[in-house]
Amino acid sequence: MGTVVDMTDDYIRSMSDDDYMSDVQVEFFRLRLLKMREEVLARELDVKERLHQREVFADPADRATAEEEHWLDLRLRERESMLLRKIDESMRRIRDKEYGFCTKTGEAIGIPRLLARPTASVCVDVKGQDEKVETHFRDR
Repeated sequence: MGTVVDMTDDYIRSMSDDDYMSDVQVEFFRLRLLKMREEVLARELDVKERLHQREVFADPADRATAEEEHWLDLRLRERESMLLRKIDESMRRIRDKEYGFCTKTGEAIGIPRLLARPTASVCVDVKGQDEKVETHFRDR
């Protein structure tokens, strides 16, 4: 067995079901979440810098383009802020030894889902049900 640093997604996938949320797997995901957090913070700084570099354009087309880019940067900042909160919540769940288990059912979320979305807090069945409900009420 290698160290957590040189573990890959494939290695984590190949581990026995008995190893689910073992110290090794939890550390693997903790490091992945920390890396995600660093990347989000770096992108957030980049967006903040762009938001503060607003230029005034005389040409209406240039002004419209700049306003659209500004709106997109604001939207990106909002999304990154939401992701940062999810990462921090996942880190809290790791500290509380709740990581990897559905917040609604208590069942295992599963390694494939956590590899795809390390901030997942519900199992795929619950997520599917939530999305159906959301779609049903959004269409009205």
